[in-house]
Amino acid sequence: MNATILSHVFANGLVLVAEPMPSLQSAAFTFLVPAGCAHDPADRGGLASFVMEMVPRGAGQRDNRRLVLDLDHLGVERNESVSDAHGCLSGVTLCENFFAALEIYADLLQRPHLPEEHLEMVRQIMLQDIQATEDEPAQKLAIELRRRYYRAPWGRPSQGDREGVESTAIGDVRRFVAERFRPEGTILGVAGRFDWERLKQEVDRLFSRWQGSPAAPADQAANRPTAGHVDHESQQTQIGVAYPSVPYRDDRYFEAWGAVGVLSGGMSARLFTEVRERRGLCYSIHATCHSLRDCGGVFCQAGTSADRAQQTLDVTIGELVRLGQGVERHELDRLKARIKSALIMQQESSSARSSSLARDWYHLGRARTLDEVGRRIDRLTRESINAYLAECPPRDFTVVTLGPKQLEMPDGVS
Repeated sequence: MNATILSHVFANGLVLVAEPMPSLQSAAFTFLVPAGCAHDPADRGGLASFVMEMVPRGAGQRDNRRLVLDLDHLGVERNESVSDAHGCLSGVTLCENFFAALEIYADLLQRPHLPEEHLEMVRQIMLQDIQATEDEPAQKLAIELRRRYYRAPWGRPSQGDREGVESTAIGDVRRFVAERFRPEGTILGVAGRFDWERLKQEVDRLFSRWQGSPAAPADQAANRPTAGHVDHESQQTQIGVAYPSVPYRDDRYFEAWGAVGVLSGGMSARLFTEVRERRGLCYSIHATCHSLRDCGGVFCQAGTSADRAQQTLDVTIGELVRLGQGVERHELDRLKARIKSALIMQQESSSARSSSLARDWYHLGRARTLDEVGRRIDRLTRESINAYLAECPPRDFTVVTLGPKQLEMPDGVS
């Protein structure tokens, strides 16, 4: 996994972080722009996602059709998405087409058309996405759990809300782009086969005239996590549990990640074994680590029948509490094998690496090589994970349920 991470900060604040992967025939890029849903105005929920739907619809000298045809001609597999902090534009193509693709994205970021005639089309796409969530109880529960756990505006759903989407006008879209699409705070991650010196020269040529800093970051509200119930007519109940964890930048993050891997890392993990297999209480259950820049959480979710929901909640909380008593050596051995398999697969993907490089820079101010990550995983021990769990055991649970009836909250639930 030996690799070299290269980086350069341009005069306008744009960060370039890159990892050569000369054995590949592809090159991938990920732009993180400081235009996430946490920056949506309070009365325009979903504006960041609205913008990310509008931006690829023509830029520079290309109208919408020409832009799509040119990207297809270059073989660019592309994606646009929105997180709490960023709007993300990413793509991968053959290395010989990489710089031509980058030139198109320079137009997208600096000279998007944002055509007013596409506004209603995008609005309908967004409204359909919101409606689809209403028909997906598990997704609806996940959105509600995160909204209740994180301080506003960091728990906002990227899809927004019906009122905000219906109220969005072309002026809102253009104003958001003008305020948030700026080089200061933007990170470009590149991975694959490329020449570093040429990459720096091309990025400088394409983006050096891009100027400005984004508007001030969104303020955090002083709310605290709150439990709750969402009425939903169904024979099923969705259960969500969240509790505090350390952010990615914390030195103990890998211990926290390892503990959650024991809890929910495959079919031999504790939640699957104890809640689903041995007791047959639910049809699905999992837990994941999530990190904002300065705080984090563990999010657990289970889907079950309404008549087994209370027992599912009680047993799940019991397993979370039991995790605080420590992990076993055989659990850690299985976890390390699974993580290393994932690292090897990531080593073969320029797309995965470009995304990881950009995210690392945002959280750490630098990027980790896969070799560094591998060494950090090797240093995980039963003793180090248990020391973390002794200091930061699962507690202060926030529980949100969605189903036909409210459940009784166990002790220790906020």
